[in-house]
Amino acid sequence: MPGPIAPVVVLTDEERETLQRWAARPSSAQVLALRCRIVLACAEGGGSNAAVAGRLGISRGTVRKWRVRFMEDRLDGLHDEPRPGAPRKITDADVEKVIVKTLEEAPRDATHWSTRSMAASVGMSQTAVSRIWRAFGLKPHLVEGFKLSPDPQFIDKVRDIVGLHLNPPDAALVLCVDEKTQVQALDRTAPVLPLLPGVPERRTHDYRRYGTTNLYAALDVASGNVIHTMTSRHRAAEFLAFLNQIDTAVPADLQVHVVLDNVSTHKTPAVQRWLVSHPRFHFHFTPTYSSWLNLVERWFGELTTKWLRRSTHRSVRELTAAIRTWITTWNDDPKPSYGTKPPTRSSTASPPTATELTTQDTSSQRSVCAA
Repeated sequence: MPGPIAPVVVLTDEERETLQRWAARPSSAQVLALRCRIVLACAEGGGSNAAVAGRLGISRGTVRKWRVRFMEDRLDGLHDEPRPGAPRKITDADVEKVIVKTLEEAPRDATHWSTRSMAASVGMSQTAVSRIWRAFGLKPHLVEGFKLSPDPQFIDKVRDIVGLHLNPPDAALVLCVDEKTQVQALDRTAPVLPLLPGVPERRTHDYRRYGTTNLYAALDVASGNVIHTMTSRHRAAEFLAFLNQIDTAVPADLQVHVVLDNVSTHKTPAVQRWLVSHPRFHFHFTPTYSSWLNLVERWFGELTTKWLRRSTHRSVRELTAAIRTWITTWNDDPKPSYGTKPPTRSSTASPPTATELTTQDTSSQRSVCAA
């Protein structure tokens, strides 16, 4: 049997104009705009619920609901009915006021808002302000810094270094080289109190210094192995000595591509003459203020976090022995610093795609053992 005939919706000119305005207004809630479109569709030619539902891509029950609500309460029936429970105390306008003040204003006695100062300014509780900030991801107490590189060749240098990592040349080794200067041998003024159940490890705030050392490291990005040395001074002479150490450690049949930063000791005339006499070495300098491109910096972070930050040493000799022990452990199970190299292609093959460059094969790569 056919279902009941839907009541015919007849609109006055004023109602039609209001519905059309609500449906088209950008500031209208989407649910209200949809309800307006339902009523307007029902009023056009007396369409059935099924026809209107098909035209608007919604269910027939939704059309039936808002047709009946409009027939009973006219325009007022399109708004949500009061919900059960305590009435809402903070309106959308109140929320908007908090957001606008947070983003566009500052308190008179501070550079940024706190929950306490914002609550006093808008007449809300600190809990309400905190809830609004969390909902919209606002954190006025936090600030982050950034540094833009002024290097005019920034893009070219980034492409060069990233290309070395993703697609290194055949019969070549890519090394990330840098120095960690002024590594301090420190000991606390009192013994460290060990970790106990419910009690973290404790140490005094003050400490004694027993000297410093400088760590030079060359990270093989294909294998993760590290060549290193430690010196008491940080000059071009020490850097040249480390280059000679790398030259001895790397097999003679491999080209060596070195990624390094722009510190002055890397660019002295003595270093330039050394490069001329060692043509298999190729330097790739990171852009200005962009040492984050040098993967050995990440390795230095591992050393600091896992070993240096919480260790104590009463002499430089003790410090250097501890660093060598950690590096030996690292080289026993090295971790590659990037993806793998793609298979060698013939000269007639099409160039590799971006996806292929990120799924490479290191079978042709030769790694360097730690010195």
